[in-house]
Order: sequence, then C-alpha cells, then structure tokens
Amino acid sequence: MNAPQSSNAPAAQAGAAAPAQGAPASAPAGNPKRKKALTAVATVVVLGGLGWGAYEWLVASHYENTDNAYVQGNVIQITPQIGGTVMAIMADDTDFVKAGQPLVKLDPADARVALDQAEANLAQTVRQVRTLYANNGSLAAQVSLRDADVVRAQTEIGRTQSDVARANDDLNRRQALSANGAVSKEELNHAQTTLSNAKSALAAAQAGVVSAQASVSAAKETLMSNQAMTEGTTVEQHPSVQAAAAKVREAYLASQRASLPAPVDGYVAKRTVQLGQRVAAGTPMMSIVPLNQVWVDANFKEVQLRNIRIGQPVHLTADVYGKKVEYNGTVAGLGVGTGAAFALLPAQNATGNWIKVVQRVPVRIALDAKQLADNPLRVGLSMDATVDVSKKDGKSLADAPRSAPLSTTAVYSSADSGADAQVQRVIAANVGKPMSHTAKAVSAPGSKLMPATVPLARTDARAQTVAN
Repeated sequence: MNAPQSSNAPAAQAGAAAPAQGAPASAPAGNPKRKKALTAVATVVVLGGLGWGAYEWLVASHYENTDNAYVQGNVIQITPQIGGTVMAIMADDTDFVKAGQPLVKLDPADARVALDQAEANLAQTVRQVRTLYANNGSLAAQVSLRDADVVRAQTEIGRTQSDVARANDDLNRRQALSANGAVSKEELNHAQTTLSNAKSALAAAQAGVVSAQASVSAAKETLMSNQAMTEGTTVEQHPSVQAAAAKVREAYLASQRASLPAPVDGYVAKRTVQLGQRVAAGTPMMSIVPLNQVWVDANFKEVQLRNIRIGQPVHLTADVYGKKVEYNGTVAGLGVGTGAAFALLPAQNATGNWIKVVQRVPVRIALDAKQLADNPLRVGLSMDATVDVSKKDGKSLADAPRSAPLSTTAVYSSADSGADAQVQRVIAANVGKPMSHTAKAVSAPGSKLMPATVPLARTDARAQTVAN
C-alpha cells in the first residue's frame, strides 16, 4: 500500500513544479508594456510640469488678476443753498439731466421780499450820500460867511478903537479946562461916560472877533469832516453805497438760488425730496451720477502689488455683459492704505487672539470713454480685472500734484450775472442822473428779472392762499 503512494509522489511533484517553472517564462512578456506605460505617464507629467512652468514664467507671471473689483463713480448730492418750501420737482430717479437743467424749485417769496428790502435800503443810501455831496457846497458857504464875520468884527474893532481914542482926547481936554472953570463938572462926567462906553464897545468888538474866529474853525472842521466822507470817490463808488449794493447782490443771489440746477450731465438717483416739503440749507434732496466718468476699484491682495505700477494696461470684463464685452483700462493710482485700515471699525491687531489675514489694497483703474459710451456701466457692478505687469518702469505712487482741476462746473458762475444790472438800475434811479433806455426798460412796471420757467410738477397752494 505504501509503495504505490511513494511511486506516485515524484509524479505529483513534477506536476507541481511544471507551473512553477512556467511562471518565469510568462513574466518577461508583461514587463515591457508596463514599463512603457509608466514611462509615458512620467513623460506626460514632466512635459506638463515643464509646460506649466514655462507658461507661468513666460505668460502668467506677467499678469495679476482679481475678481474683487467694482465700478465706482461720483455721486453728486443736490442740496439747496437756502431754505424754503419745495414748489416743483423737475426730475425723478433714472432721468437723464443736462448741466444747468432745473431739478427742484423752492418758493421764492421770502427771497423776493428780502431783495425788495435790499433795493430800498440801497436807494435810501444813495440819497443819503447825495446829501453828503450837496452839504459840501453849503458848508463851504458857511465857512466863507464866517470869514466875512471875522472881517466885519475886525473892522468893528478899528472903529471902536478910534472912538476910544477920540473919547480919551475929549476927556483929557475937558479935564484941563475944568481947572479954570471953563467946563462944567456935568460935561466932564459926560466925557468920562463916553470914554467908558467906547471902551465897552471895543471890548465887545474884540469878543466878537474871537467868537467869529471860533465859528470859522467850527465851520472848517465840519466841512473837513464832510469832505473826508466824500473825498476821492463818487456817489456810485461810495463805501456806503457799495455796502448796500452788496446786500442787493446777496439778496439777488438768494432769489436765484430758489431754483436748483444740475451741476453736470448725469442720471438722477436717490431722490428723497417731496412736494411741499420745507427744506433747510444743505438738506440732501437727490443725487446725480455722471456715468461717463466712472472708474473701477480693483482690490488686489498685498502680495500682488509688488509689480503693479501706474500706467500699466488693464483688461476688464463686466458680469453684466459677460466675457464677450471687454474694456481696456489703465492703472490710475494705488490706494495709500488697505481697506481694513480705513474701515469704520478697524481691526485691533494688538489683542491676544490674532489671526493673520491677507490684506487688500484698492487700485483705481481708468476706463476708456468710447467703450463706456458703447457699453455703459453702473455704479457698484462687479468686474474682473487683469493687469499686464510686464512693464515695471512706472511708479507705484504719484509724486506730483494735478496740474488741472479734477472736475469743474460753470453752472453757478452765471447766478450773479443779473445782480450788477439790478444794482445799477437802483443807483441810476436815485442818483439824480438821467437813466438810459436799458435801465428804464429794466425798471419798467411789471418787469421781472427772474426767468419764467414751466415746472414738470408744482404746487399753487401759496398762490391760491394769496388770492383768497
């Protein structure tokens, strides 16, 4: 029983060894494919890394990109320069307005009353100044009259001195004759009385000269005082007249400011004023946004700023239009602080628990005006900005002030254009000179200097109250 088992054992071992010997023969056939695959994968990874490195070195390193960018613009508040009641609203939200177009009209009644009072005060001042100039002649005549009184008093002194000398001679002669009894005592007393009267008259004449000289001095002082108020100027240029004229101009400006014009071309936003509202000077009523003057504030990380310079080109896209519409811009300037530094509640980094946060700095980007006109943007829209930083020869901060104003308006420069004509009309009417045809036309009854306009919405409550 054991012999057959032992004879079969070598055969089983030979059968088991056969596969073991066949295994090494199949392995060399699979290794080349695996090796080729691994080599191909490694080659792709290396080539990809080299390509990414080349792209990063040659292309991506020349650009800085952020989607933390938003459209900004000037939001111009419309506020009244005087207080009053709103009588008409000429524009509403989303309306386009031109520079100089009336936006809101206030009740001009108070301003007109103040203007009438200022004109009356100017007229009274002109007449008072005319009186000063007229007094110069009368005061000079008074001085001449007082000089004549002095001459007359001095003449009187000469006459009384002659009377005194004659009376003294008569008395001496009578006293010599009275010793012989040729002259009575009564006649001697009469001669003494005559001499006393002559001396009294001389003293009175001398006092009259002193009084006349004092009157001359007083008259000259009065004349000099009056001349000091009129010397070197005319009625029109007199300081009192100029001060009253300034009050007229001020009242005229207040009457013109009852109408609030648009300072620039733009669109109306944030209208809060209502019809009949009583507003004070400086109260925000609405805003004007000139969409042709918007820019983009791109908030780059602080690590992205090392290569950004003023003047570098920028490519932008807006979420509202998508990537089909591209804008070309230029870096106009870099902010002087991070957004956190100027926040309402700045970070307190000196506390115990501190976490480092990457800061962002706003970079202002100026846009092309033609592209803005073709595809308008609105304040607050999201943008994607890519700055070409290949040229680093620019400056990171401006080093010179602006040579021209950032923005100007000529709307308010013509507000006092009619004030001078108003002043000249009042002066010409009271200075005593013939008025020109133009002045007469201006001062004709019923004529108004304020232009008549037709509001889009107004209230006639005040007019109805006056009518009733």
